[in-house]
Amino acid sequence: MNNQDSLSIIILDKEYRVACPPGEQDSLRASANELNQKLMEIKRKGAVIGTERIAIMAALNLCHEMLTGRTLQAEHAELNTRIDSLSEKIDSSIGEIQLS
Repeated sequence: MNNQDSLSIIILDKEYRVACPPGEQDSLRASANELNQKLMEIKRKGAVIGTERIAIMAALNLCHEMLTGRTLQAEHAELNTRIDSLSEKIDSSIGEIQLS
C-alpha cells in the first residue's frame, strides 16, 4: 500500500479498511472512535434519520468544534500579545520611576 499499512476501523457497526501511515495507527483509531461516538450520539437522539444525514450532522458538529477551538486560540494569542505589551509598558514605567 505504498509506505502505508491497512487498518481496520468500525464506524456505525460497519467495518472499514483504510490506509494508514506507519506510526499513526493509534491516532487514526482514536479519530475513528471519536467519530463513531459522535455518530452514535446523533443516532441515539433519533432526531436525524438516515446514515448519510447522521454523518453530515456529525461532520458539521466536529467542524464547528474545531473552528470554535481555533477562534478561541486566536483570541488567546491576541490577549497574550496585549498582556506582553502592557507588561513591557509597566516595566518601562517602573524603570523610569526608579531612575527619578
